[in-house]
Parts: sequence; C-alpha cells; structure tokens
Amino acid sequence: MQQSLLQQGLDITLFGMGIVFTFLLLLVICTSIMSRAITRFFPEPEPVTTPVSGASPDDPSTDKRLRKIIEAAIAQHRNKRR
Repeated sequence: MQQSLLQQGLDITLFGMGIVFTFLLLLVICTSIMSRAITRFFPEPEPVTTPVSGASPDDPSTDKRLRKIIEAAIAQHRNKRR
C-alpha cells in the first residue's frame, strides 16, 4: 500500500513537471517565432541624426565647463562618504 502511494506521488510529480516543461518550451518557441516575424515584417526605422546646435565638442570652453562639473561631482561624492 505504502509503495503504491509513493509511486503514484512520484508519477504525478513527474507528469506535472513534464507538462510545465513542455508548456514553457512551447512558450519560448512561439515567442521566438513571433519576435522574428515582427522584426522581419515591421523593422524599426533608422534613427535620424540631426546636428546639435550650440557649442561644438571641440570647443575648449566646453572642456573647461565639463572639467568643472566633474570636479564638483567628485568633491560632492567624497564629502558624502565622510
């Protein structure tokens, strides 16, 4: 009696785990197929780059300003740790 209950419990456990594994496998396969279909038939448009107005990256005043911002951030970070 005890042996058959243990065997039934093991059978039900393996059956349930098999169903869950099969469902998850099908879910992954279907999701992959849908993802490929969407990217194939509806590709994302290429991003349009527009020139940024204002200071150019080669402008020395930008470097000085950026350096001051970084130095202030480092100083603030060091003061918070103490």
